[in-house]
Amino acid sequence: MTISSIDVYRLSIPMVPFTISNGTMHFAQNLFLRIHTSEGITGVGECSAFPMIAGETQDTCFVLARDFAKMWKGKDPREIDIRLRELDAFIVGNRTVKSAFDMALFDIAAKIREMPLYAFLGGTYFEPESDITVGIDTPEKMAHRAKELISYRSIRFLKVKVGKDPEEDIKRIYKIRQAIGDDIKIRLDANQGWDYEGAVMVTTSLQDLNIEFCEQPMHKRLDDKMSSLRRISKIPIMADESVFDHYDALRLTKNKSCDYINIKLSKAGGLMEALKIHDVCQEAEIFNMIGGMLESRMGLSAKVHFALACPNVRFYDLDTCLLGHKEDPVIGGVKFQGMKLIPPTTPGIGADIDDAWLKKMESFTV
Repeated sequence: MTISSIDVYRLSIPMVPFTISNGTMHFAQNLFLRIHTSEGITGVGECSAFPMIAGETQDTCFVLARDFAKMWKGKDPREIDIRLRELDAFIVGNRTVKSAFDMALFDIAAKIREMPLYAFLGGTYFEPESDITVGIDTPEKMAHRAKELISYRSIRFLKVKVGKDPEEDIKRIYKIRQAIGDDIKIRLDANQGWDYEGAVMVTTSLQDLNIEFCEQPMHKRLDDKMSSLRRISKIPIMADESVFDHYDALRLTKNKSCDYINIKLSKAGGLMEALKIHDVCQEAEIFNMIGGMLESRMGLSAKVHFALACPNVRFYDLDTCLLGHKEDPVIGGVKFQGMKLIPPTTPGIGADIDDAWLKKMESFTV
């Protein structure tokens, strides 16, 4: 079996503006690809560029995808490790675009075996339950939005974006807790927004508000202060932007810098590296969350398969396509039932993008 051609698309999905501590997104800046093979099996992959976090844009992903496609054409897609090492030898980093190519190879491998991806990875079927996210706004508007979300979805976990001014962030959480009651767990995500003093202030001030954890309170440049914050904090600390690969996970777990680690396929470079991060964390008895950038239900489906195959994943932040996506171009794929995710059971990832919708997107074929 060889790769006969690769189709690459700019997957630009219009959004209701979504704000985190380091910027506002108006479009999901995604990339979608199909890898066609000589045996008629096609693998699909998607990545979501989030320049404020991963340092890649849709433009950089689109340009590199052409180079990667030329490199792989005529080669065996079943040699996943070899193919991915070729990408790393060609260019350092750029994990976001690499993750789409990684995903497509795993899709092909599972389709060859006629197995859903989660089964190919050694997992079993279940229906994970995701949180849902409130973006940054005034305390009053965030409290209103939180109450609004709860009114039409069965929600047990609310993720709240913070990371601006610590005092204002404390007000945000108090307002939200007042609006939604005491039972729903709140997960904080500062996206590296606070300095050390601000992180201490927030994590010691909200201990009585049923906060499940605080995600990436400080910039990764302050990783040397994470273990100190963890000792002082009354809230468990989760690392996100501090962990791009399993070497980062090893460093943080050895230093006892966090209670949990968030895995994202577009940040790790795909399923291969994500599995390595998972195994490091499992060995260290540090639970994982599976999260994402702004993927459609295509990329979301791959993340759900990963979660079903990884027993150390205990938290699910899989609401990416609910964060204001104005269009859903996905055929098949994971479905939402409230905040539970119903995985596809067809071979491979079990999702694709509608051809008619793709005709509106810029594309090329190698």
